[in-house]
Amino acid sequence: MEMLTRGIAGVVRKSGFVARNFGVSAPAAQKVTDPIQQLFLQKIQEYKSKESGGKLVDATPEVEKDLKTELDRVSKQFGGGAGVDMTKFPEFKFPAATVDPINSAN
Repeated sequence: MEMLTRGIAGVVRKSGFVARNFGVSAPAAQKVTDPIQQLFLQKIQEYKSKESGGKLVDATPEVEKDLKTELDRVSKQFGGGAGVDMTKFPEFKFPAATVDPINSAN
């Protein structure tokens, strides 16, 4: 098996079909030189610094009100209500079907 792997690797090297993913192997501490990537990273870091414990970032009272209204509407539509945890996976119950006995004595 090892010889087969070496043989395939040799053929691939000779054919010039060698590719490397520099994005995966690049060190994390390397400075980003692309201005678009740098801006993207800055915005992600800025957003992370504004993180507020699972709530919307930079939300106005109007947006919060609209969110609550929509969540209440969806909760009512899909069987939620007071005391119902809508984040919990539903429990399915499949009762055993009743089968009529077969009369074999005809």
